[in-house]
Amino acid sequence: MVVVGPTGTGKSELSLDLVERLADAGRPAEIVNADAMQLYRGMDIGTAKLAVDERRGIPHHLLDVLDVTEDATVAGYQPRARHVIDALCGDGITPVLVGGSGLYVSSVIFAFQFPGTDPLVRARLEGELEADGRGSLYRRLHELDPAVAARIGPHNARRIVRALEIAELTGTPAAGMLPDEPEYWRPVTLIGLQLPREELTERLDGRVQRMWDAGLLAEVRGLMEQGLKRSTTAGRAIGYAQAAAQLSGECSESEAISDTQRLTRRYARRQMSWFRRYRDLHWLDAASASLPDDALEIIARNEGQLHRP
Repeated sequence: MVVVGPTGTGKSELSLDLVERLADAGRPAEIVNADAMQLYRGMDIGTAKLAVDERRGIPHHLLDVLDVTEDATVAGYQPRARHVIDALCGDGITPVLVGGSGLYVSSVIFAFQFPGTDPLVRARLEGELEADGRGSLYRRLHELDPAVAARIGPHNARRIVRALEIAELTGTPAAGMLPDEPEYWRPVTLIGLQLPREELTERLDGRVQRMWDAGLLAEVRGLMEQGLKRSTTAGRAIGYAQAAAQLSGECSESEAISDTQRLTRRYARRQMSWFRRYRDLHWLDAASASLPDDALEIIARNEGQLHRP
């Protein structure tokens, strides 16, 4: 089963409730992380990662598996997550995939295999990116496949480079894109959490302020000593980039907080747009007092359909 939704809707809390309810019913379950930034060690406050003592003794997989200087890639995440899920299912344990990183979730639940990579091709393209700029590579991608270029957009340099690499290796950049109507890798129950925009905005703005109050600057200062600013993925995470800019004197605290709030709200809108494409997603009110019961009812109903001969 899968729990998704925009940031700030309480996915972690619901997943804990579900695992406990399933265990009470004699069905062991464990949690598999699908939040790209929670893969990183030390990125805790800014990702709202549950502390160990907040996990209710429930095993969590794929948390804290990368250093901040390593690149988190969906192509690298997919086989790791599927290996964990296969192992859990083999042991009779229900995996609960939880997170808001849409592409990471999709890479696991849909029957799709990412093309391989070639270090020499990648290095050459990254050299061209540095020498000629993002715009030149994007124009090349647009000439190869306008639809793929439009889906990636002109600002995501890493994905532009990856699409051009895939085009050289396979003959088309579309080989690295999820199909419009993908089939499922395994039978799955999809649960999505949502809130009215005004309520979610208030919740997100408050959470960003609490991150600063909880010591995000100290966390980022320590991560900068580990190479955070050199990272092309962790160093650009919402909140972390702004806190690093504040520490470097590039902006004030109020500017860093305000920018983080703005980007977090925009990210939440993109998450909703992504998950709305899931044809079998069951949306629930994240503020409902009966949320765990509602989710369990959906699971029972959907699994009855899945297991029907």
